[in-house]
Amino acid sequence: MTNSLRPHGPDRAPLPPAQPPVDGVPSPRSPQPTRQASPAASPDTKPAKQRDAFFDNAKYLAIVLVAMGHAWEPLTDRSRAAEALYMVVYTFHMPAFILISGYFSRSFDMRPDRLKRLVTGVAVPYVIFEVAYSLFKRWADHDPGHPISLLDPWYLTWFLVALFIWRLTTPLWKIVRWPVPLALAVGALASVSPDIGDDLDLQRVLQFLPFFVVGLCMKPEHFQLLRRREVRILSLPVFAGALLVAYWAAPRMSSVWFYHRDSAQEMGFQWWAGVVMTLALFGCSLVLTACFFAWVPRRKMWFTVLGAGTLYGYLLHGFLAKGSRFWGWFDHGWVHQPLGELFVTLFAATVITVLCTPPVQRIFRFAMEPKMEWAFKRDAKEIARERATADMKADPRAIENRTIENRTAETRVRTRTSV
Repeated sequence: MTNSLRPHGPDRAPLPPAQPPVDGVPSPRSPQPTRQASPAASPDTKPAKQRDAFFDNAKYLAIVLVAMGHAWEPLTDRSRAAEALYMVVYTFHMPAFILISGYFSRSFDMRPDRLKRLVTGVAVPYVIFEVAYSLFKRWADHDPGHPISLLDPWYLTWFLVALFIWRLTTPLWKIVRWPVPLALAVGALASVSPDIGDDLDLQRVLQFLPFFVVGLCMKPEHFQLLRRREVRILSLPVFAGALLVAYWAAPRMSSVWFYHRDSAQEMGFQWWAGVVMTLALFGCSLVLTACFFAWVPRRKMWFTVLGAGTLYGYLLHGFLAKGSRFWGWFDHGWVHQPLGELFVTLFAATVITVLCTPPVQRIFRFAMEPKMEWAFKRDAKEIARERATADMKADPRAIENRTIENRTAETRVRTRTSV
């Protein structure tokens, strides 16, 4: 943390990469070592890009806050302090996560390999975990009538639906003139439209959309601005002020506004309250998200490697979070005492940390990263790369000779055409 507090001088941390190391977050992909290109490698062969520690750190810290927020929820009825912490964390933890998702979706297009990864890394895990969560609720909550419906996401799976839709719309946001105001208008209109219904949790998809679009519009230099010393210093009183305001508002304001799950009318308010709260929460969320990013370490930490497994932790901890309610863990009085609340907080942080570790990733990779080669046509470029790799192993000079032959053939064709 000490090095992250010195943004100036020879020890200054580098900027985030201009191009994302992976095609989206939260990403279950494990870090890949940087490979040096061989002199005889094909021009189409690109070295793997190293993951950026800043974003992995941010994703891990954000997912820890997600788990803590879920652990605090049953405590908010009896503790005003827990309610205040809950409201502050819920103001920015998902917006921060979604903003990072948008930032790493900047390069998304309809290229076959990216569409394939969108299906295998987002759509398929959604189907698997939606079914798993529904079966879990039937068993743990003794609710055999709970439906299994892929159109009505239950609990945490809404984020996968949202990420799938947001990423498919990325090309649209890249061509419109004012993407953020347009996305904010869409979110505000959704908050006053009770007829949208629960299909695919579209209320959340649309109301959280502005944060994804903000991430699409951000550049590496924007994150560098957040690392300025004055921003970090200013973020401390901002967070303190947010806690005081939340403590005051806890008995006066419903926390359901932070879920972005329903319209204003469905929550019992006038329609105009949805527009006002959408704009107000958007501004507050951006400010607290900026304060959060200002204190994220930029150098490699002990938990940096866990940033690659945040989607694992996000989806897996939901079973324990819901199970704790079904099984009455929070019915014990000691849990609602200060030491009990501290224990619950540390327990949640420990569980989510374990669920993000590489061993857990290896166990559940079949559900989170299925290859599904049988379901897709093979891309011609991918086949060519495999052939080039095989030739490279057999004869290191084969690729170089083939490249020279191809260039010679192209030169001959150009000469004939010019004649």
